[in-house]
Amino acid sequence: MVGNMDKKELLELIETGEGYTLEFKESLSSSIGKDICAFTNSSGGKIILGVKDNGIIKGYNLSNRDKSKIQDIAKNMEPSLNVKIEQIDNLVIVFVSEGKDKPYFVNGHCYIRQGASSVLLNREELRDFFQREDLIIFDKKANNDFKFEEDFNENTFELFIERAKISKDLGREHILKNLNLITNGKLNNAGVLFFCRNLKKFFLNGGVAAVLYRTPDKADVMDIKEFYDDFVSNYENVMKYILIFLSKNIEIKGIKREENLEIPEEALRESLINAMVHRDYFIQGRVQVDIYPDRLEISNPGRLLFDEKELGNVSVARNPILFDLVHRLGYIEKVGSGIKRIKRLVPDVKFEITSDWFRVVFKRKTKFPEKFPEKTEEILRLLREKLKTPRERLLNMLSKKVGSKLVEKVGSKLVESQIKILLIVFEKPNITKREMSKILRISETAIDKNIAKLKSLGILKRVGPDKGGYWKVLK
Repeated sequence: MVGNMDKKELLELIETGEGYTLEFKESLSSSIGKDICAFTNSSGGKIILGVKDNGIIKGYNLSNRDKSKIQDIAKNMEPSLNVKIEQIDNLVIVFVSEGKDKPYFVNGHCYIRQGASSVLLNREELRDFFQREDLIIFDKKANNDFKFEEDFNENTFELFIERAKISKDLGREHILKNLNLITNGKLNNAGVLFFCRNLKKFFLNGGVAAVLYRTPDKADVMDIKEFYDDFVSNYENVMKYILIFLSKNIEIKGIKREENLEIPEEALRESLINAMVHRDYFIQGRVQVDIYPDRLEISNPGRLLFDEKELGNVSVARNPILFDLVHRLGYIEKVGSGIKRIKRLVPDVKFEITSDWFRVVFKRKTKFPEKFPEKTEEILRLLREKLKTPRERLLNMLSKKVGSKLVEKVGSKLVESQIKILLIVFEKPNITKREMSKILRISETAIDKNIAKLKSLGILKRVGPDKGGYWKVLK
């Protein structure tokens, strides 16, 4: 059991914020029992007394009576448990180890940790969960193939801690450790999914596939796009792809003009993030988005971890560390509320459940035409908007695509338009010079000069003829 933490370490831990293995309490209350139970049923954790939910320190002095009360709660659990308690200055920390005899119960109730919450489950559901997973949790498993110097994407990590509002002063090792992304001294699978340079190197099934069909069956495929960046980029880019092909209804309310997507974006986002977080990564299938003329389907491999009739009422995180990370980013608002929110937004939504798959089916309100004269224009518009960022951010985006070593080598030699050209050809390798000119709003002659410079630096080449060929960035 971990203990002997000093005040500096404790304050740094508090700065990380509540999460999967960390709970704040302003004072001692009876609810501490469910948190101890939840931590021991999950991956262990720490409870800090004297801190408000928002991280503000109020202080708490532990009496002998308080200490005995906490120890009694742990000893009276089923099976019995020991916890370590320390008073560090004006704060109290309770260390809870992961249990070896799961499941554990407190006052006849069983809890498990999901994100920053302790969730009540019944015994059968919890026992079934551990039996199915064979006590192996994918996202907690150390990834022995990952090498920090070669594979860690520092830019993606910095963007994450910025969005999660974690102090950069804490240091990478400290943050990764307190986000539960280090297992046995190695970055675990959750960390790899979020911060690796090349997802295919580690998980061929870790990406997302999006397919556009001309007909209601799978006979006529119009477009296929595979997303193999980091977890957050995949989520955001898949959403951008989906939105291209959905129509908007325009309503005039008073003097305001409102655009309503044919399927509410919030419902789509909820369904996609659920598919990516709760999928079974031990199964080789990928998360898939299928866009048909009459419906849109989001599917993920992995059966439910509870009875189907409890869908919307019970929530069990198959990948609790991934769940915690997306909760910190605000993608998931409240434990177990996703299905209910989708139903509220789209009453006629359907959930198809098989022994190995879970699928959300949305009806389309507007059938798209057989041809998409506006498709290229829309893609170009999205690319143009994406490139409206400072040069430093553009280089970060490029580094994420081609690797930091190449950017460090030639980044200073590139002007802004050349960086943008490299980013554009990643999004659309078969793009024409005329389309590049349209996006960047510079002449085709200027495009030719920039391409010639990129070729001379040995980082861009043309594969195939002008018509029918494509651009390739040389890493």
